[in-house]
Amino acid sequence: MPETVTLPPFSARIVERLSVGATSRRERVIHSLDGLESPVHPDTLASTGADLWRLLREQLPDGAGSVDFLLGLDAGGILPTVSLADAARLPYKIAWKLHLPLDGAVRFSEPHAMRTDVFAYGIAPGQRIVIVDDEITTGRTLADLTRRLREAGAVPLAATCLVEDTTRGARALLDELELPLVSLTTIKGPA
Repeated sequence: MPETVTLPPFSARIVERLSVGATSRRERVIHSLDGLESPVHPDTLASTGADLWRLLREQLPDGAGSVDFLLGLDAGGILPTVSLADAARLPYKIAWKLHLPLDGAVRFSEPHAMRTDVFAYGIAPGQRIVIVDDEITTGRTLADLTRRLREAGAVPLAATCLVEDTTRGARALLDELELPLVSLTTIKGPA
């Protein structure tokens, strides 16, 4: 008989980072998909991707069907990117903090990180991209990535995340760039 799995609701909270560098944020958003506090069941990963895909289709009815690929940000953005790609049956790429001799390189900045340079490869004019990350606070990384993708001729359609900190201005910054932000959940970070 198949196992019945009860999935807990998606949750997120902010914790203080210990031993942070001068440019790093003092806080970190942790969530139920990152595996920090409890093991993550594969059904939770699949369900999260399905929820993100449903939200994208609802909030971008015209654009969601014309996505060429998802672009996830390394580390925290990998799992939501893979789960969303599986649910949407879309290909994905991951932007890495690796400077490599590959074609179509787009360099952008993650200003609050210890290593700030991030690279997306294989970016070409006309590509229609949805950017994926686990959490968004200030939006500065996604804003810089959006500008760099546009400079390369690509078309960022939207950004999506698991958790949006609503107190840091990310949504307003991305609105200025006319980049829709689709969030699975929101939290209020420290003021």
